Amino acid sequence: MIRTIKVGSCISIQGTFEREADSGRIVVRVGSEIYTGKPVTP
Repeated sequence: MIRTIKVGSCISIQGTFEREADSGRIVVRVGSEIYTGKPVTP
């Protein structure tokens, strides 16, 4: 499933959902890179 996260104040990253992390954050994968951030809700 593709998810979008917000990293910092104005950077959004869209990638494949990996897992839920602590404090309501989620982990997504883009290629071989892994990013953690707050999910963007529609």
